[in-house]
Amino acid sequence: MEQVLFRHNRPGRCVTISEYRAGGGFLPLEKALREMSPDQVQQRVIDSGLRGRGGAGFPTGKKWSFVPRDLPGPRWLICNCDEMEPGTYKDRVLLEANPYLLVEGMILACYALGVEHSFIFIRRGYETAATNLARAIAEARGAGLLGENILASGFSCDIDVHLSAGRYICGEETALMNALEGRRANPRAKPPFPAIKGLWGGATVVNNVESLANIPFIIAEGADRFRSLARIPEASGMKLFCVSGHVRSPGCHELPLGIPLSEIIDDACGGMREGSSFKACLPGGASTPYFTPEHLSVPMDFDAVARAGSRLGTGGVVVFDQNTCMVRATLNLVRFYARESCGWCTPCREGLPYVVRLLEEIEAGRGSLEQVALLQEHVRLLNHAFCALAPGAMGPVDGLLRHFEEEVVEHVIRGRCPFN
Repeated sequence: MEQVLFRHNRPGRCVTISEYRAGGGFLPLEKALREMSPDQVQQRVIDSGLRGRGGAGFPTGKKWSFVPRDLPGPRWLICNCDEMEPGTYKDRVLLEANPYLLVEGMILACYALGVEHSFIFIRRGYETAATNLARAIAEARGAGLLGENILASGFSCDIDVHLSAGRYICGEETALMNALEGRRANPRAKPPFPAIKGLWGGATVVNNVESLANIPFIIAEGADRFRSLARIPEASGMKLFCVSGHVRSPGCHELPLGIPLSEIIDDACGGMREGSSFKACLPGGASTPYFTPEHLSVPMDFDAVARAGSRLGTGGVVVFDQNTCMVRATLNLVRFYARESCGWCTPCREGLPYVVRLLEEIEAGRGSLEQVALLQEHVRLLNHAFCALAPGAMGPVDGLLRHFEEEVVEHVIRGRCPFN
């Protein structure tokens, strides 16, 4: 199967800059600077149909187009590598294997956007990835591929790596900007949107690592070629699926968007562990509603997964077998989100700990049917929070109540967890 993001990888180690360049690396940058205008680069990304790989799936080129060309003052590009959602580790895998792809993608994005200074906001635990990035940036700068007057084109830009102090809320783009400015990582009110007023008051675009890493291929091979990589017509490109849980071979796999969930589990991951059968999975990271056996044929693409009642999100597939208590699994996830809330708004600050207590009571066998109804009410109410953290936290709760309500009620009727 053709690889876009993993095509330069070397077994068990990071690729070198000479290997990356020998495989065609930085040729897309040369092509763009010598043959294409910034508008043409942006239009090619729009035409490619690339959608953000960080969770929301918003069209990348369209996001770039929101930055007015004539807006005065500095403008910024931020690469979000915070990646603190449970079950999601694709950006780490990518950067530990090949940081040059991101560096080239960021330079191309900066050229399209008219950005002279950009940042990589990376979670502190990603020490190897951060070290690789620092080396790649220094080597690119030394080769004249980054910094002043890149490739004698007249275009200049640079990249800094910023290690996060480490909070999940920093994955929200406006909270990320506050953190980068040295402020408390609370989300900002919108409007104004970051494309008009973002980092230090300047026009700002925030993209995910995987999103930016696709840009060199799009520039080199063209929009139609990128679209053709997907398994279904409505999708575009490849996707990194990071699979964990009760499968034989968990790991990060580059696969075409639109591939059925069953193929990811059975082919890429070797099927379920011995003695295990598929019960459920989180299809797109910890903030997505569960899929069940009836969803195994769903094409793993943004729109198809949404139509099936969940979200593709980051592509973090967490698989559960028949011995998993779904109440306990959901409780574990909501505890994470309650701990990681910034506390900025009441629904999140007060609502998530309350949902944790409800799930704890039900899991311990002390719950009631009234508490099950309260859980359902909170799925609706916590959609009205200041940012997407609380609605995301309720994703698995929503899936629990839609697909495993009988299991929840059984906890109440038996007065204990049936899986103990």
